[in-house]
Amino acid sequence: MPMDMTTPTPMPTPTPTPMTTRDRTRRVHAGALAIGGGAEVSVQSMTKTDTRDTVATLAQIARLREAGCQLVRVAVPDADCVPSLAAICEASPLPVCADIHFDHRLALEAAAAGAAKIRINPGNIGAPERVRAVADACRIRGIPIRVGVNGGSLPREILARYGGRPTAEALAEAALAQIDMLRRFDFADICVAVKASNAPLTVAACRLLAERTDCPQHIGVTEAGRDLHGLVKSAVGIGALLLDGIGDTLRVSLTADPTHEVRAGLSILEAAGLRRAGLTIISCPTCGRCRMDVAAVADEAERRLAHIQGPLTVAIMGCAVNGPGEARHADLGVAGGDREGLLFCRGEAVGKAPQGRLVEELVRLVNSFHVENAR
Repeated sequence: MPMDMTTPTPMPTPTPTPMTTRDRTRRVHAGALAIGGGAEVSVQSMTKTDTRDTVATLAQIARLREAGCQLVRVAVPDADCVPSLAAICEASPLPVCADIHFDHRLALEAAAAGAAKIRINPGNIGAPERVRAVADACRIRGIPIRVGVNGGSLPREILARYGGRPTAEALAEAALAQIDMLRRFDFADICVAVKASNAPLTVAACRLLAERTDCPQHIGVTEAGRDLHGLVKSAVGIGALLLDGIGDTLRVSLTADPTHEVRAGLSILEAAGLRRAGLTIISCPTCGRCRMDVAAVADEAERRLAHIQGPLTVAIMGCAVNGPGEARHADLGVAGGDREGLLFCRGEAVGKAPQGRLVEELVRLVNSFHVENAR
C-alpha cells in the first residue's frame, strides 16, 4: 500500500526573466489579439479550404481554435472569395487575417469585409499609390498590416546586389524597404515576416531585422515540408529565434492538417519555456536499467489525466537512476522498480505502489495535488 501522501507547499515564484527583443517591439492588435510589446507569443495557422466554401472554412477554423490557434489566415485569391470572407469574418471565433497578393483592390475589399489583419507584399501590389490606398483603408479601421518577404520572391534589383542569391541581408533589406514604404504613407501598425525554406537563413534574416526595426515579427520556416522533416526544420528555426527573444507570433508551415501546425507551434513554445498550458508529461527514453513499460504507463497516464487544465508536469521514469533526482523539476512522477514503483513529488519520495496499481495511485496523487493547488 502507498504511504501517506501529503501535498507540499508551492514552489517559490521564479525570478523575472530579463527583457528580450520581443518586449521592445511595437504592440499592434488584430481584433482582440495583442501582438508584440511583450504580449504572449501567439500561434497562428492558415485555412486550407476553398475560401468560397464558407461552411467548410468555418468548420476548419473551429477545429483550429479547439487546438489552441489564436489567429487564422485565409487566402483571398480573387473577388469571388470576398462575399464568403465577409461571412467568415463575422462568424469566426478567431481574428481573421486576409492573405492578399498582386491585387490591391482585394485588400481594400477585405478591410471592408471585416478582416482583423491584412497580409500583403507591397512589392507585388504595384504602384505606390495602390499601397497608399491599402494603408489608408487599414488605418481608418485600425487594421494592422503584415508585410512578408519569402526567399523565393525577392525583388530582382535586391537579388542582383547580393549575387543573385537570397541571403539574410537581401531578405532583411527587402522587408525594411516594405516597412519604410508603409511608414511614408503614415502607417505604423506593421507586423513583418521574413521566411525561407532554409532554417539557418531564416534565423539569420530575422536576427538582422530585430536589430533594425521595432515591428513585431511573425516567424516561421516556410515550405517546411511534411511530417517529421517539416517539424524538425520548424522547431530548429522557430526555436532558435524564440530562445534569442525574437518572435511575437508564429506559424509552423506543414503540408498537413492545419491543426497539426497549431499543436506543433504550442509544443515549440512549451519547449522554449514560453508557454505552459495544462498537463505536460515527460518520460525517460529507457535503457537496460528500465524496470517498467514506460511507454505504456505514459500513454495510460496521459489518457487518464486529460482532464487536468492547470499547469502541471508529471514525470514517468523507468528506474531509480533517472527517477526522483533527475525529474526533480517535475511536480509529480513515478519511477519503476522491481515489482513496484516509487511515487515522488518534486524529487521527494511520497509513496510506493505495485506495478499494476502505479498509474491508479499516480492519478490519485495528481488529482489531490491539483485540487490543493487550485484553492
